[in-house]
Amino acid sequence: MARTQVGIIGAGPAGLLLSYLLHAEGIDAVVLEARSREYVERRVRAGVCEHPTVELLREIGVGARMDAEGLPHHGFSLRFDGEDHRIALSELTGKTIMVYGQQEIVKDLIAAHEAKGYPVEFEVSDVELSGLDSESPRVSYRDADGVARALECDVIAGCDGFHGVSRPSIPDVKVFNREYPFAWLGVLARTPPSHEELIYTHHERGFALHSMRSPEITRLYLQVPHDEKIDEWPDDRIWSELSARLVTSGEFSLREGPILDKSVTPMRSFVAEPMQYGRLFLAGDAAHIVPPTGAKGMNLAVADVRVLSRALVDLLQHKRSELAESYSDTCLKRVWRAEHFSWYMTSMLHTDPDGDDFQRRLQLSQLRYTASSKAAATSLAENYVGLPFE
Repeated sequence: MARTQVGIIGAGPAGLLLSYLLHAEGIDAVVLEARSREYVERRVRAGVCEHPTVELLREIGVGARMDAEGLPHHGFSLRFDGEDHRIALSELTGKTIMVYGQQEIVKDLIAAHEAKGYPVEFEVSDVELSGLDSESPRVSYRDADGVARALECDVIAGCDGFHGVSRPSIPDVKVFNREYPFAWLGVLARTPPSHEELIYTHHERGFALHSMRSPEITRLYLQVPHDEKIDEWPDDRIWSELSARLVTSGEFSLREGPILDKSVTPMRSFVAEPMQYGRLFLAGDAAHIVPPTGAKGMNLAVADVRVLSRALVDLLQHKRSELAESYSDTCLKRVWRAEHFSWYMTSMLHTDPDGDDFQRRLQLSQLRYTASSKAAATSLAENYVGLPFE
C-alpha cells in the first residue's frame, strides 16, 4: 500500500492548487482524477478571476501565462432599458478582475506539477474512501490500467465536484439547495469581442451576457428554460436572439463568427454543511455551487483551498489542530456571502418565467438604483472583485 500525507480527489483548480500549495510547504500530496488529462485541460468553464485569485497565482509563481494572455478588466456594463451603465470596478475598489479561462489555470497548474515532479494520476476509477474518522484514512481506487491500488493518508481532500464521491462520504451532511427555473445556453465563438468589457443584460426576452476568452474568442450566454435542449438552438437562432437582447441605443454592433462550442447549463444554489468530517475536508464544487451570474464558482474553490492549505500545514507540520477544526466554519462565512451575491445578481438580471409585472418593476428599480448610486455600485463592485480569503 502506498502512502502520502494528503490524498486529493479531483484535478480541477481546487485539487491542483491545493496540491501545489502543500508541496510548496514540504507536505506530500497525490492528486487522483477520474478524467483524462486532455479532458480536464479542455473542458470550458468559468473565465473571471477575482483579484485575490489573481494575486495568489502570481504569489506562488504560476501566473506568468495568465499575465501574458489574460485580459485585465477595470469595469463591466449593466445593460437595461436599452442603455449601458458602467460599474467602474477599479475606481470604486482600487482592484481589477482578470478574464482568463479556468481550463487555462488547470493547464498552468498541471504543467507546474509536471515540472516539479508532483504526482497527478489521471483516469482512475472505483474510488472509495474509508477510515475517515481515524488518523489514517484510506483511498481505494483503480489506476488507468485497471490495477487495484490503495493510498493511506493523514488527510483526504475532496475536490471532486458536485457529483464526486467525497461529499456522500460525510454522514448527516445538511444540504441547502435552490434550483432556478432557467438555464444558461453558453457559446464559444471564433470572433473578436464586440465590447472591451463584460456586458450583463436585463431584457424582457431574458438575460444575456457578453464575455470573452481572448482577443479572438468571444464567450456569450443566453437565458433559456431550465429543460431546454441544445438541438433547438441552431447557430442562426443563437445570433438572432443575442442581437435582440444585447440591443442598445448606443454604439454597439454584435460581431458574429463560427460557433466552436455550445451547451446548456442548469442553474442552482447549493451548500453542504459541514465541509469536513474527521480527516476528510471538502473544497470547491464538492461543497457548494453558485449560479454563474456572480462569477464566484472557481474563485470560491480557490478561497477554500487557500484556507485549507494553511490549516493542513498547521496540522501536519506543527501538530496544531485549531485551524483544521475550524475550517468549515471559516469557509462557510465566505461561501454564504458569495451565495447571496450570486443569488442577488441572478434575481436582478434574469426574467422569471413565473414572475409578474410587479416583480419586473422591482428588478428595474434595483438596476436603476445600482447604476445611479455610488454606494450601491460600490457594494456590487466590492463583491464582484472578490472579498479577502479570510
